[in-house]
Amino acid sequence: MTQNLDSPSSTIEPPQHLPTTTNPTTPKKNHKLTLIPLIFLIYFEVAGGPYGEEPAVKAAGPLLAILGFLIFPFIWSVPEALITAELSTTFPGNGGFVIWADKAFGPFWGSLMGSWKFLTGVINIASFPVLCISYLEEIFPILDSGVPRKLAILGSTLFLSLVNYTGLTIVGYVAVALGVISLAPFIIMSLIAIPKIHPHRWLSLGQKGVKKDWNLFFNTLFWNLNFWDNVSTMAGEVENPRKTFPLALFSSVVFTCLGYIIPLMAVTGAVDLDQRDWDTGFMANAAEIISGRWLKFWIEIGAVLSTIGLFEAQLSSSAFQILGMAEIAFLPKFFGLRSKWFNTPWVGIVLSTTISLGMSYMNFQDIISSANFLYSLGMLLEFASFLWLRRKFPLIKRPYRVPMRLPLLVIMCLVPCGFLVFIMTIATKLVYLISGLMTIGGIGWYFLMQYCKSKKLLKFNDKVDDTYEEYVE
Repeated sequence: MTQNLDSPSSTIEPPQHLPTTTNPTTPKKNHKLTLIPLIFLIYFEVAGGPYGEEPAVKAAGPLLAILGFLIFPFIWSVPEALITAELSTTFPGNGGFVIWADKAFGPFWGSLMGSWKFLTGVINIASFPVLCISYLEEIFPILDSGVPRKLAILGSTLFLSLVNYTGLTIVGYVAVALGVISLAPFIIMSLIAIPKIHPHRWLSLGQKGVKKDWNLFFNTLFWNLNFWDNVSTMAGEVENPRKTFPLALFSSVVFTCLGYIIPLMAVTGAVDLDQRDWDTGFMANAAEIISGRWLKFWIEIGAVLSTIGLFEAQLSSSAFQILGMAEIAFLPKFFGLRSKWFNTPWVGIVLSTTISLGMSYMNFQDIISSANFLYSLGMLLEFASFLWLRRKFPLIKRPYRVPMRLPLLVIMCLVPCGFLVFIMTIATKLVYLISGLMTIGGIGWYFLMQYCKSKKLLKFNDKVDDTYEEYVE
């Protein structure tokens, strides 16, 4: 009989042991991510600035957009960040959420989690060059369509992937610089807008005759405020992750939420424009109205820099996920190869880049919807894994522990899970089809890997038998 820490008990039992999550053959890294670069990498995993929040106003009007970005972080971002902090510090390896699902429910679910999250990641990687070009076409109209647009997407994707290859430490400090430069014009715009704000504009539910688009509204909120757990796949690259992760996640939540709500309230309060104009990129036009063309140009340049940060953070997460899955024998050993020069997972970078390029020419809204659906499936499994690990391993040492007992944790998880189900029900038939085919592919991939292991067709790492130091809490 095990001790349940979520119910009163004084029974002390032997420590539970779990396998480590990093293969011992992995080379030691000389450079680890520290707190500040990690905060900005998480920030770019999730947001990267107010770029892309405009469709929420177009879909439902200023009031609901403001309420959405005020309320949604508490019912979604905070629970996801808390779970990520607990599980990343308990299992600090590069497999991240794959390890969590594996330890909770077994290798099939771990593999399927890896498929869902990896595909979500590469879909998002594909969306960032599209978003970048959407802002640049305001400066260079030739990028609006045709061959120039396709070449711009291809060139930017390949160049940014090469930057990622140079190393996670470099990417982390680049993220700091990009974050400061891309956020600065929004801070300036918000300050200049203060005398021009009319609070009654915040109360508008939208213009008459403009039908609310709930699919676009919720997908925009979801896309702008999720992916907190992506950084878990880089836990093995973080200096002292058991202390650094919780602080970095908490700081990033506050940073991200303020970065969305302050510019949104400034623009909706200071500018009285047609709601239908609030497409992706509208913030730049609003800046010109509020302060002048110089600020519009800065925001457009900031948008480009922000998407670079988003791309680099997401590509790092996806590439290290592939490496982590190879380390724990979910993928062949080849997928865990690192660069001899930069110690980066070059196979993961090449694979992620190649798949994302194939998706780069989809409609931007379709990209968001497909990513959200697959991510919803993965998050439902992640919430279930979190709760089951609390019950399955109540005695394991948790350097950071969400300060709630199991019944309250269930309630905390049910609220975002209800939203996940809602997001899935409003998806289009095309999204259902794409997500269904990708899920079938993920299941097939698991059985293919099992067959390759049994027949020894490919080389896999041996599962690690070392143990954490774990104590009764």
